[in-house]
Amino acid sequence: QVQLQESGPGLVKPSQVLSLTCSVSGDSIATSYYAWNWIRQPPGKGLEWMGAIASDGHTYYSPSLNRRTTISRDTSKNHFSLQLSSVTPEDTAVYYCARGTMTTPTSWGQGTQVTVSS
Repeated sequence: QVQLQESGPGLVKPSQVLSLTCSVSGDSIATSYYAWNWIRQPPGKGLEWMGAIASDGHTYYSPSLNRRTTISRDTSKNHFSLQLSSVTPEDTAVYYCARGTMTTPTSWGQGTQVTVSS
C-alpha cells in the first residue's frame, strides 16, 4: 500500500521560495505507472492541481503556476519535491502530494499547511 508524507516549513515569508518534499513508501517514483502530483487547497477554496512528475522524469505544470513552479525528484530517496517561488499570501494553502493520473490522483498524503506571512 502506497503512503505519501509531505514535509517542509509551515511558514514562509512573502517573496521567498516555498519548498516541500513528499516522501513515498510502497511504490517507486522511478518505475510507477502513475504520476506524482502536487495539489493545494487555499482556505475556503477548492483543490488546485499544481503539477506533476512522471516516472520518466518529465514534468507537467499548471499554466497558471508554470512560471513559479518547479517539481523535482530524488529517486535514491524515493521522494519528490515542490518549489514555488515569489510567494504571496495568496499562496497560503494546505499542500498535498498525491499519486495517480494528473486528472485523477487516488492516493494522497495527509497534507501540510503552509502560511505565507511576514
